[in-house]
Amino acid sequence: MKYFYDLHLHSCLSPCGDMDMTPNNIVNMAKILGLDVIALTDHNTSLNCKAAMEAGKEIGLLVIPGMELTTSEDIHAVCLFPTLEKAISWSEYVDERRIKIKNKAEIYGRQVIMNNSDEEIGEIEALLLPSSNISIMEAYSKVKEFGGICYPAHIDRDSYSILSVLGEIDEYCGFRTAELADKSKESELKELHPVLNNMKIVTSSDAHYLENMKEAENFLELDELSAEALIKYLDS
Repeated sequence: MKYFYDLHLHSCLSPCGDMDMTPNNIVNMAKILGLDVIALTDHNTSLNCKAAMEAGKEIGLLVIPGMELTTSEDIHAVCLFPTLEKAISWSEYVDERRIKIKNKAEIYGRQVIMNNSDEEIGEIEALLLPSSNISIMEAYSKVKEFGGICYPAHIDRDSYSILSVLGEIDEYCGFRTAELADKSKESELKELHPVLNNMKIVTSSDAHYLENMKEAENFLELDELSAEALIKYLDS
């Protein structure tokens, strides 16, 4: 069956995420837009995934726990997991391996942890934007060890993408999937980078504001609507 998706969304836990990007606002907006499955992928943390998953379950929307990892090269990569437990284990692993500087909320924005009632239950003090010491060459295999999948984010952008930083996608990275911000660039990029012809291509919004979330347009054909089935598909 066809399931409409957006696998790259930020909550108010990302410092650049709007404070209106609460767990309930995100899942209800996704439902209004006609999406079947979303992934919450805050910068270098998965600590708002629990609330989003619980809020999504209440309205019949599948929420995949995830993260947008910043590698040691300042490349962004989407990480998705079949269970919350695996996502949190990965989040703790990354937390031990990222640069820690105090967040300046007045400059970068607050980093708020919420429960499924959109109540503030905590705030991360160390800025989540700086890079980790995990390289893009090892990102796929490391996430795989935690039971998830990893793929390069918004490869068509001029910053924080694998193509803007390295100029290519090395096949030894192991990626099975790549993400575009603009679907119309797919043919051009496949011509320039033939490795993409052997990869699945997804297009997600990378929304930091509710108004940037997109209506149902992109879909995956899955045997069933589950985190396990989606990750298996993207990793095949």
